[in-house]
Amino acid sequence: MKLSTVKEILPTLENVVFQLENGDFVPEYFHVTEIGTITKHFIDCGGSIRNEKVVNFQLWNANDYEHRLKPMKLMNIIKLSQEKLGIGDNEIEVEYQGETIGKYDLDFNGQHFVLKNKTTACLAQEACGIPIKVLNTTENNSSCCTPNSSCC
Repeated sequence: MKLSTVKEILPTLENVVFQLENGDFVPEYFHVTEIGTITKHFIDCGGSIRNEKVVNFQLWNANDYEHRLKPMKLMNIIKLSQEKLGIGDNEIEVEYQGETIGKYDLDFNGQHFVLKNKTTACLAQEACGIPIKVLNTTENNSSCCTPNSSCC
């Protein structure tokens, strides 16, 4: 979900609610402690240099159980981040503390924002030597790089 979509949804909500993909809810007293841009500059296993940019929201729970983040307050935080940091209309990645810090894609189910589990993927399928049909099955959990593929 892009930042512009969040900005369109917020005015329609009474409360900001985040739900994990497994159905659990982020406690309603969460804070958005950071909004920023994360840039990732890397090389994939096929040798292509890539750049990715996401808008990062960090959610945090404190012991202030009466705290509630209202939609317009979050909208103001977003506007301030755009003004001061020049944040663009990129996809949103949400950081949220579970057993460790998790990174999630963001979706909306008509009532709540949903933290979607992120997965890894091979970005250089043509260089890895594994047929596309194998990469598209959930039964194979092997990495894209086989011993003779020369992509790693």
